[in-house]
Amino acid sequence: MSPEGKRLLNIIILGFGFMFMFTAFQTCGNIEQTVIKSFNSTEFHGSGYTSMAIIYGVFSASNLIAPSVVTVIGPQLSMFFSGLLYSGYIAMFIYPYTWSFYTASVFVGIGAAVLWTAQGNVLAINSTDNTIGRNSGIFWALLQFSLFFGNLYIYCAWHGHDHITDKDRQTVFISLTVISLVGCFLFFLIRKPDPEPVPSEASESLLQAESTESCSTASSPHSGLCTQALDAFVKACKMFVTKEMMLLSISIGYTGLELTFYSGVYGTCIGAMTQFGKDAKSLIGISGICIGIGEILGGGVFGMLNKCNRFGRNPVVLLGLITHFVAFYLIFLNIASDAPIAPEAGTDLQAYITPNLGVALLCSFLLGLGDSCFNTQLLSIIGFIFRDNSAPAFAVFKFIQSIMAALAFFYSNYLLLHWQLLILVVMGFLGSMTFFMAEGVAESTRRESDYDSI
Repeated sequence: MSPEGKRLLNIIILGFGFMFMFTAFQTCGNIEQTVIKSFNSTEFHGSGYTSMAIIYGVFSASNLIAPSVVTVIGPQLSMFFSGLLYSGYIAMFIYPYTWSFYTASVFVGIGAAVLWTAQGNVLAINSTDNTIGRNSGIFWALLQFSLFFGNLYIYCAWHGHDHITDKDRQTVFISLTVISLVGCFLFFLIRKPDPEPVPSEASESLLQAESTESCSTASSPHSGLCTQALDAFVKACKMFVTKEMMLLSISIGYTGLELTFYSGVYGTCIGAMTQFGKDAKSLIGISGICIGIGEILGGGVFGMLNKCNRFGRNPVVLLGLITHFVAFYLIFLNIASDAPIAPEAGTDLQAYITPNLGVALLCSFLLGLGDSCFNTQLLSIIGFIFRDNSAPAFAVFKFIQSIMAALAFFYSNYLLLHWQLLILVVMGFLGSMTFFMAEGVAESTRRESDYDSI
């Protein structure tokens, strides 16, 4: 197999591994608040929103050490052990206790930081400047198939149920745990890519650097690992205050807020609308499928168009912003304002129009499509600008995204729907403007590098 073919195969395996893991985890996140409301136990006092806030809060803090972990044990083992923590969190719902629920949330937060830093590292080392956009799209599309399969299962399993029994819950979460474990073991199929050919002068200096590094590492392996770990941490801190990352930080923060909304809040809102009938809770699964279709379509199309797109990343981000604004407006008109915080019995209120299931599911599709616009382009621009230091760069990316997601899950316990939508609109607009500025910096850098290579 050619070196390029091997890299592409690695990206596909990476995508399938994440697809299996997040078929389980994203489905879990989508239904857990609804499941918790239905527990037949007076001893359990957990909140799905609070759990997700803990996960993303710990996730954000753990991103400071994640590059060091990936540097020391490598991306493959990092993803495997992180995947085991995800599987443990899902398995906890089979026999849930409040203490185990929140403890597992902390461990998943740590695992998530390492997992996504390792993923960014694998994506970057298996891509070139010409293929980073394509590979980001392929990975994103495969990842988002998880929304389709997991939520289809939820719809079939819960169709016609207005209350989730213990047996229903246990059957679903045993299945999801097994699916997550399959994804963990797929990471062992990823192979180290062949090194790219470099010019003779560069290769000589590279060989000298490698020989110096190997000598110092051989003389003191323990000291070498500590130095590598400390170096990765310092690089992440320095990268956080670079001009490019500061510009991208608002865009990244917006993706954290809308991640919370489409993955945890919006499905709960649909399930709480009594005017959607007895099947309202099973419609959470259909909503997730529509989000997944939007994500897959966006990831696949924008990833493939990236290599022939003469206009850069800005048009895709602008499309994502318009798509999300349309979705937010329709949700504002269609969904009751108290739906995010309604009790298990749901809400009988309505917004400004008679609740329409078709409009609700269209909004799910638009949320997924817009999210893929932002995320594929952020993965692409970060992989391009910070290709030589990909692990620290993706750690900073996930640090910002996760801390904003944690904030959003926290306020989702208290804010009515229209206030949550207002926050999303303001952050979406500001994030898009700063992305356009960062893309201008990236394009000027590309032109300078092209000029220097002549």
